[in-house]
Amino acid sequence: MNPFYLLLALIFLIVFTPLLVAFFFFYFTKTGFEVLGFSMGAALLLLLLMLAASFINIPLGKKRLIKVWEPCFFGFFHRYVWKVQGISINLGGAIIPLLIVGYLLPGAPLEPVFITTLVVTFFSFLSARFIKGRGIILPILFPVIFAVFFALLLSPQEAASVAFISGVLGVLIGADLMHLPHVMTKKGGVMSIGGGGVFDGIFLVGIISAFLAGI
Repeated sequence: MNPFYLLLALIFLIVFTPLLVAFFFFYFTKTGFEVLGFSMGAALLLLLLMLAASFINIPLGKKRLIKVWEPCFFGFFHRYVWKVQGISINLGGAIIPLLIVGYLLPGAPLEPVFITTLVVTFFSFLSARFIKGRGIILPILFPVIFAVFFALLLSPQEAASVAFISGVLGVLIGADLMHLPHVMTKKGGVMSIGGGGVFDGIFLVGIISAFLAGI
């Protein structure tokens, strides 16, 4: 094949692949909000607001210095180092999803929400792992599956809102809050709840669950 066409194909992939990914994510999220009952204008506004607010982390309490036992010289030796430790919460990745939960909750069936949230919390706690330098990592497949399954099983008429509420609350409680004691007693650094913004597990599990439950 002509090297010129290969170069053109490579340039096309480099330039347009990120645009296609962004387009599908934007469309998917907008549709997820519409499934939850928001108008197209409100869905777009929420998404743009969350994207902008993803850069804002609000400190929870004061930071402190702690001693951390760390490896050095390629793991052959260890030493104590002082690190700043603290907790913050992301405006776009945690607070805004929680506000949406608060908006949806009065119209949602409480018993299905409670049961589904318990299930998602349990499996989020089991599957979440703390990775140094990256924070708490959660494979989103299991929480999504259980949020959608139990929402459809317990409340098929309100499955989208039940799935979103339980997805957001279950991941927040099970993956983040229940792992905080371990992380904050043994690890340094500032942990941001929902720090991935719209790409954080708190929001992604909620919106994917709502989308799948509503189709």
